[in-house]
Amino acid sequence: MIEISSLDDLLSLKEDYDIEFKKALGKNKGKLPNDFLETYCAMANTEGGNVFLGVEEDGDSLKLAGIRNGDSLVKELFDTLNNPQKISCNILSHDDIELLTFDESEVLWVKIPKATRKQKPIYKGQNPLMGTYIRQGEGDYKCKEECVKRFLVEQLEDNRDDMVLKGFDLHDIDMESFYAYRNIFKSHKPDHPFNAQNDIEFLRQIRGYRKDRESGIEGLTLAGLLMFGKLNAIQDNYPYYMLDYQERPKSKTENRWVDRVTLDGSWSGNIFDFYRKVIHKLYENIKIPFKLKNAQREDDTPIHQAIREAFINTLVHADYSERLSVLIVKRPDMFGFRNPGMMRIPVEVAIKGGESDCRNRNLQNMFMLIGYAEKAGSGIPKIFQSWNSQNWTKPLLYEKKEPHPQTLLELRMISLVDEDIIEQIKQILGDAFDILGENERNILVTTFIEEEVNHKRLNEILDLHPSDISNILKSLAEREYLLKDGVGRGTVYRLNYNISTEGINNTTGGVNSSTVGIKNTTEGIRFYKTDEIPQNILNNIYNITAILKKKQRVKKETINPIILDICQYGYFSPEVLSILIHRSKDTTKDYISELVKAKKLKPFFPSSNSPKQAYMLNNEENR
Repeated sequence: MIEISSLDDLLSLKEDYDIEFKKALGKNKGKLPNDFLETYCAMANTEGGNVFLGVEEDGDSLKLAGIRNGDSLVKELFDTLNNPQKISCNILSHDDIELLTFDESEVLWVKIPKATRKQKPIYKGQNPLMGTYIRQGEGDYKCKEECVKRFLVEQLEDNRDDMVLKGFDLHDIDMESFYAYRNIFKSHKPDHPFNAQNDIEFLRQIRGYRKDRESGIEGLTLAGLLMFGKLNAIQDNYPYYMLDYQERPKSKTENRWVDRVTLDGSWSGNIFDFYRKVIHKLYENIKIPFKLKNAQREDDTPIHQAIREAFINTLVHADYSERLSVLIVKRPDMFGFRNPGMMRIPVEVAIKGGESDCRNRNLQNMFMLIGYAEKAGSGIPKIFQSWNSQNWTKPLLYEKKEPHPQTLLELRMISLVDEDIIEQIKQILGDAFDILGENERNILVTTFIEEEVNHKRLNEILDLHPSDISNILKSLAEREYLLKDGVGRGTVYRLNYNISTEGINNTTGGVNSSTVGIKNTTEGIRFYKTDEIPQNILNNIYNITAILKKKQRVKKETINPIILDICQYGYFSPEVLSILIHRSKDTTKDYISELVKAKKLKPFFPSSNSPKQAYMLNNEENR
């Protein structure tokens, strides 16, 4: 979330995936830019964003252009967005507009929310095929026709699998699958009136067969075909339909498998049979102790329930028209679930629970009728709760747009403090891992486990302010623990497996790696990690360095006394100091070098270039 309380706060921003700056001057220094509607559409169709009117880019920095008569520009904005000849839909309210005033100049801050499924696509003009844009990186790009059509289909179809299929009937059903379902239903609900009905009526009651009252067509619904159909019949309707389960032998990304269930023609190929074949494979060898209930062993633990919910959730939310398979992966360290199609509600809403917008609601209901699925909107929270009960790393739920729209859920059976994982990371990073702060270590462990992380993922895991996460990531990247790839929201970080550990085990001066870099009160010596500085000292340092957060360019004469004020509290490494003063490690080393030459700072290792070097205020010289 962006917070702006001063001009420095505004000018410290940079153009990004969700931030855009426009001069908006025009003839009267206050006119809506010609390309504003493209940015409005793009941000609304993607993840939302912020547009600042009255700010211009000047090389790598920003400068205040200012607008005159901001109220007039606000009126023009709403007049334009409420004109159906110019834009398809206005999703802004006055709460999304803020007029900022700096030095008698105004800046209009437009906060564009993410459009809902029912509102998309937001498009410029009157033709969605020509005027729909999405946001990629820092730019606005016109949508391809396939993307626009996908938006339109999602907008119109509340419940995709309720559609009656012309020309499909009971001959397209695999009756063995259907009768297996009926038997399970009867066992689950022995006294239910559906049990006395014939096949057609039973199928009709569970919405697998119905009559379209508008067209008069009667036959199988998409749900009925997908759940119980024969493979050829399903692929007649969905040519790209594919189900795939793979058990992989190692805890790493590779395509080699030791067991697989896919559409090879040896079984029906429908969703119900795929579920029955795969669920027991997923359960096999789960190392979770059974529980006792009424003195009886209960094998269906919360972890089993979470895996089942994740599996069914993948099947009922899939867009089977997409050119991508449903993929279920089992590895020694994790379960992975992928379904084609993006989520219909925001990820954070799904995790919180209580709200559901299922793409295939009838499929979901069919699983619920036999007791296999939870009520709508409760499945994802239950998965997260179950994983948390084992102290495993938090489940990862995310979306990808390329190469095809997809939703992924990763359930890793690993703790962030797992000793085996820690040892593997130490083999890569050496003893340097030991001198890092707890949050730094957690970030590196998460990156190792998940192979790559981004700011949003770490915000879910760590109890830190987003700006603190940004600073730690920046520091880890500068010190080459992490490799950075991408810009803005698209930035991801990966562990640097080629980091040099030369000299890491240097114990010059008799101080080994287990003491350097940590707080140590022996003989009054104090070494600090970034996240182990006492809060009272940290508060003082924040006050000392406040000016550096607000200004990008600060003279050396200002920074040197700040470094000295910090180092009065104990020994600080260049890495820690670089974080505290918001400067790169190399720049910080230059400042330190000059202060050491001036004898204002004293190194812990006076005659050594130890990688564990740290510096403190030279009290004798600074008296």
